[in-house]
Amino acid sequence: MFGQITERFDSIFRRVRGLGKITDKNINDTARDIRRALLESDVHFKVAKELVNRVKDKAQGTKVLKSVKPGQQFIKIIHEELIDLLGRDPVPLLFKGQPSIIMLAGLQGSGKTTTAAKLAYSLKSTGKSVMLVAADIYRSAAVKQLQELGRQIDVPVYQDGSKDPVSICRDSIDEAVSLESDIVILDTAGRLHVDGEMMVEIQKISDVVQPTEILFVADGMTGQDAVTSAMTFHEALPLTGVILTKMDGDARGGAAVSIRKITGKPIKFIGVSEKMDGLEPFDPKRIADRILGFGDVVTLVEKAQKVADSEDIRTFQEKLVKNKFDLDDFKFQLRQLRKMGSISQLLGMMPGLNKKALKQLNMDDRQLDWTEAIINSMTLAERQCPEIINGSRRARIAHGSGRPVQEINSLLKQFAGMRKLMKQVGKKKQIQFPGMGAFGNMN
Repeated sequence: MFGQITERFDSIFRRVRGLGKITDKNINDTARDIRRALLESDVHFKVAKELVNRVKDKAQGTKVLKSVKPGQQFIKIIHEELIDLLGRDPVPLLFKGQPSIIMLAGLQGSGKTTTAAKLAYSLKSTGKSVMLVAADIYRSAAVKQLQELGRQIDVPVYQDGSKDPVSICRDSIDEAVSLESDIVILDTAGRLHVDGEMMVEIQKISDVVQPTEILFVADGMTGQDAVTSAMTFHEALPLTGVILTKMDGDARGGAAVSIRKITGKPIKFIGVSEKMDGLEPFDPKRIADRILGFGDVVTLVEKAQKVADSEDIRTFQEKLVKNKFDLDDFKFQLRQLRKMGSISQLLGMMPGLNKKALKQLNMDDRQLDWTEAIINSMTLAERQCPEIINGSRRARIAHGSGRPVQEINSLLKQFAGMRKLMKQVGKKKQIQFPGMGAFGNMN
């Protein structure tokens, strides 16, 4: 996420941290670098200009604190201004009436139908009863797609076979009332391009059903094109917010930085994976941290807490205390990690990692599959006591897993290091790792 813009800021901050004092020259030099980084990341030029000017004004008026390095003060200014630009505080969904109606709008290809299902899944997990409405009758297989997604997440999908989207949306509300649904999510039709016919139709739907929320779904990879489309929809509809999709790709960051400032509407969610749980509430501070390369430990811990099972964790802790950490436990941790998201996404949330080095690692989630295949090809005795794995055993494991012997050697070396670490952890108190719970206080 935000690979390009994060790399640019990482380079800028490396220079800024070494500043012995803040001068007009290094302020102007840094401002020029920031402007270039923003524009190259497809940030709207008006937004880039305003952010740079605010940073310059703040830096020039800053009184250098003796307890803080000048460079760190400069970075803090950039950080705070970016948070302000993104919105400062999260803006939650507004729920009003029974049912509360959420209408999704956007261009074809933005991921609107999938986002509707992700949003339904997210709201259902909070205890809300949700109904999806298939109002896109134009795109081939759109209705079937939503029905299949609804089946996967066990959420009802309304579709009456009508060729009139306005009637479908109106009648769906009556159905939701009869089902006592808390929330209705309308998946309206998109087009390849904004056109008058589309806008008239979606305006009619809005007028008839009076949605509580009208959310514009934008492809986060399209940069300024997403901003332009959002403005067009904003002129036609009373938008209440934005959802940015496909942010797990190599998004340059332009849409995320620009769209709130240009439209005046808050970003409420971002799509971070293709999975149904891959929709995150938009938190300006956390996103600013990610953009600037500071990591996002809070979100990382929250993901760990969602997948953690208290009994499994306790069993794991007890094994650590007894120094019985084996390859089955290692496999368990890999599965916990897999539930939290992609490897590259998780590593991107960790502070202090060199982003260029991270990119060069080319982490592939398939490596988790390969590692698990290697472990599954071992006998119980080998998993419990890897020290017995000699040359002939390694050849047999390689053949059984379909992986080269070099990978078996690498895994065993990594595990030896991990076991050593876990032995140390088991002896200490108050140490916590994401996905592993808090170690200590076992007495």
